Amino acid sequence: MNHTRIPVNNQSQVSGDTHVALSTHTVSGLLSETASRFPDREAAIFFEHNERWSYREFDERVDQLAAGLSKLGLQCGDRLGIWAPNCPEWLLTQFATARLGIILVNINPAYRLNELSFALEKVGCRALITAEQFKTSNYLGMLNELLPELQTSVAGHVNSKRLPALEMIIKMGDSASAGMLNFKDLLKNPAGNYYTRADYVAPELDCHDAINIQFTSGTTGMPKGATLTHHNIVNNARHVVATMHFTEHDRLCIPVPFYHCFGMVMGTLGCVSTGSTMVIPSEGFDPLSTLKAVSTERCTALYAVPTMFVAMLENTAFDQFNLRTLRTGIMAGAPCPVEVMRRVQSSMHMSEVTIAYGMTETSPVSFQSAVDDPLEKRVSSVGRIHPHVTVKIINEAGDIVPVGEQGELCTQGYSVMQGYWAEELQTRDSIDNDGWMHTGDLATLDADGYCKITGRLKDVIIRGGENVYPKEIEDYLYLIPGVAQVQVFGLPDERYGEVVCAWFVLQEGAVLSASDVTDFCKNQIAHQKVPTVIEFVDVLPMTVTGKPQKFIMRDTMIEKLGL
Repeated sequence: MNHTRIPVNNQSQVSGDTHVALSTHTVSGLLSETASRFPDREAAIFFEHNERWSYREFDERVDQLAAGLSKLGLQCGDRLGIWAPNCPEWLLTQFATARLGIILVNINPAYRLNELSFALEKVGCRALITAEQFKTSNYLGMLNELLPELQTSVAGHVNSKRLPALEMIIKMGDSASAGMLNFKDLLKNPAGNYYTRADYVAPELDCHDAINIQFTSGTTGMPKGATLTHHNIVNNARHVVATMHFTEHDRLCIPVPFYHCFGMVMGTLGCVSTGSTMVIPSEGFDPLSTLKAVSTERCTALYAVPTMFVAMLENTAFDQFNLRTLRTGIMAGAPCPVEVMRRVQSSMHMSEVTIAYGMTETSPVSFQSAVDDPLEKRVSSVGRIHPHVTVKIINEAGDIVPVGEQGELCTQGYSVMQGYWAEELQTRDSIDNDGWMHTGDLATLDADGYCKITGRLKDVIIRGGENVYPKEIEDYLYLIPGVAQVQVFGLPDERYGEVVCAWFVLQEGAVLSASDVTDFCKNQIAHQKVPTVIEFVDVLPMTVTGKPQKFIMRDTMIEKLGL
């Protein structure tokens, strides 16, 4: 195979460089090595919490938590969910579970009851670590509603009829809650034999073991658990930061969420791979907090989606902060407008900012621009292929298309996930017999190897950098009494890129208002999935074979709303 970043024979297939071998480290092994190399360097700074750790302190805290989890009886292969925003406990849990071979299950902090219950049941979580609350989400209240048995349960023994695999809930914060363990108690020095176990389990782990499950929605219904290995995420993290020329002297501001690959692979794990410093400005994105953290902590790099960059640039206090230490970073999650890129490079001094593209199922990054790529390439493409990854662009017949022609982007290599948890059919539909991950994205490849994403086979809506899948929302909206048909699609929006629009056809005699729909969704599905625009129609535009024509619906609403 030709390992080059340039297509060969005018065909839309390209492979990344393979001169540097892939790492065989586990997540835990990577941290241990970095902590031994840079014990006194700052590892993590939680700006809002006024907490900072050196790599030695970080590694010791991870050991303590791993010992505490081991004392509870959690062991290699168990699934442990974490439902919380960006906080110190999240970071410790990411690496402590990896030290024991426990599979960490990332649960979106915006999830509500329906989604939480599905995620916990789907992968058979044995334990859940949860915050008390975040923004408008009362996690403890939702858990007590989902698990009424908590009120009479002994902490560590939930005995839920609805979620029989779930044995223990571990809560953050100082207060006590019926049926729940406290996170802080796990960090107290347990008996020495548990430290021994935490130490000897890690070396026995294999880098190809599953270590992380991230839920990614699909066009066929409820979210699917993309199962990633140590090998997947350790190597992707290394390649992402190497593209930006990271060293132990870099300081990365991470306002993007930990529950997503952007935060926990490209961010935290990327920093650990180089010994650089993680700066977490706040639990959830806040433009002012992010600007303060970058300025105060002299960050050299910053991660954000385009809407976050816009929010920072437009903040009234922007000129009060010294951002001259910034050099690089990543803008990803949505297309970048050229004017935003210009302002990020000039006003924020990020001359070496890069664009990245990928998907959860590929750990996530497949393409990334270089720090010296021209501005035009950074806004019109997603860069060039990552090391040890091969991509091809195919037509409907499965044949590779010539350079410049549009087709479906397929990815092959170390970064392709192990599969969807307990979804063999869905996995086979996505990953073919030759190991190609069919992304569902439409793309073109130019003669220099730059990739441009041109559309989507799937009707995914990208709202503020978050992927929102219409089928999942439609399935939920069909539960509303009186709904005969419903179709969900995206509409352009200046702030979020796209927002959710829903068209309803009601059953004869049924009465339903937009506020009824919103109330039905409230506290049940994540806020980004709740329709912003709601329309009631008599009939849906259909093809002759009975398939809804969403492009007609979209065009109709764009014209009606003057978008």
